[in-house]
Amino acid sequence: MTATETHRLRAGMIGMGMIFDETYRPFFERAHREGLWSRQFGDVDVPLSGVATRTGRRADAYHSQAVPEGRIADFRSFAGETSVADMLAEGVDFACVATPDDRHFPAAKAVLESGTHLLVEKPSVLKLQELDELIRLADEKGVLAKAVYHKLLDPDHKKLRTLVHDDVLQHVNTGYCTLLEPKLISGSQFSEWITGRNPGTYVAVHYIKLIDFTFGGRLKTVMATGQRGLVGPSDGPTWDSNQLRMIYEYDDGREAAFDIHTSWVTPDNFPGYVEQEVQFRFDNGVWNGHSRKRGVECTIEGKTPFEMKISMNNHYNAPALEPWGERSQRGYGVEVIERFVREVAQVEFGGPESERAERLHAARSLTYNDLAADRQVVAAVQALEAILERAANGEPDCVVRVNDPRGGLVLYRPGSSDADVLYEPAV
Repeated sequence: MTATETHRLRAGMIGMGMIFDETYRPFFERAHREGLWSRQFGDVDVPLSGVATRTGRRADAYHSQAVPEGRIADFRSFAGETSVADMLAEGVDFACVATPDDRHFPAAKAVLESGTHLLVEKPSVLKLQELDELIRLADEKGVLAKAVYHKLLDPDHKKLRTLVHDDVLQHVNTGYCTLLEPKLISGSQFSEWITGRNPGTYVAVHYIKLIDFTFGGRLKTVMATGQRGLVGPSDGPTWDSNQLRMIYEYDDGREAAFDIHTSWVTPDNFPGYVEQEVQFRFDNGVWNGHSRKRGVECTIEGKTPFEMKISMNNHYNAPALEPWGERSQRGYGVEVIERFVREVAQVEFGGPESERAERLHAARSLTYNDLAADRQVVAAVQALEAILERAANGEPDCVVRVNDPRGGLVLYRPGSSDADVLYEPAV
């Protein structure tokens, strides 16, 4: 490899909804302008080569605007039932999956079966059986399979993990997390796929990963409940809000309980885009974090709080005019995608082909995003969905035990000795 050699990583995009517009689009547009560079892997072009969507409408609208403006290179749009297969057949080096969460698995499986590196939005999948299959395929094909957990790159959460890692905050005792989103999430932005879904799976997973990654330990018990009646019928399978409790056990035999409350029916005139709050209590301290209280509130007549929010998160993703006159869109929601592409570039171009296996192993050892490190997160999601399904069918208050004598994930009903084995192997 010479200093002037330019490599190429062709990107594929599956799904072009809100998440694409907020995070993937800014990354691809910046990569189109600047590419990626590192002393390890050199200069890399990262063109968005193909997109796969159900109807093609958003892809066509974006193409008609962004390509003539020079914000993105020309790309092919594939639509319909065979769109993912058609895009993969055309050829991409990595593919990003940003569809509704209950559609992640078939798209992710197709990507890996084609021998293509994978980045999938959280939750990666909804069942451990599906996770096992994706991990097997990634190993068989020799490619990366990663999940997007952008909150791990939030400066507040990175500081929390640093204090825990350095033993400044010692032994977590309890935790409480809340993430509340406005009605427009369930009522308009995600209305096409909201039926039968719940905000716990959609957003609690952020904090499940934060807890699992930051504090370690062994997931032991999952409990959950929720409310219905606003997004869908009060006796139906669609949930307005959820309360999830996880019990973790640590090497010294002590336990910690974590409660995660999520909702997508917060009034639209709420002053912030979302309400995110965490509190963790340790043996020697307390950590409090609040996304809306980072120091910025702004009221503009005729704009806030609907067109713009009074309280804004400029850390996650914010368009801005840089001091040198360039308009950019930066934040940890975009940073996490760039980090994945850099990992792919390091695997493919970071040294001689004879050492690729070692580079692949190093990238797959990154527990913050590799699917192989996602087992307890997916176990919690699978348990949550099973508990809510039973509740919607008239069996509330079920509990899931993890690595129970009867199996890896075992659901128990109140007052009954019967048990449902959701996943047989050890988690």
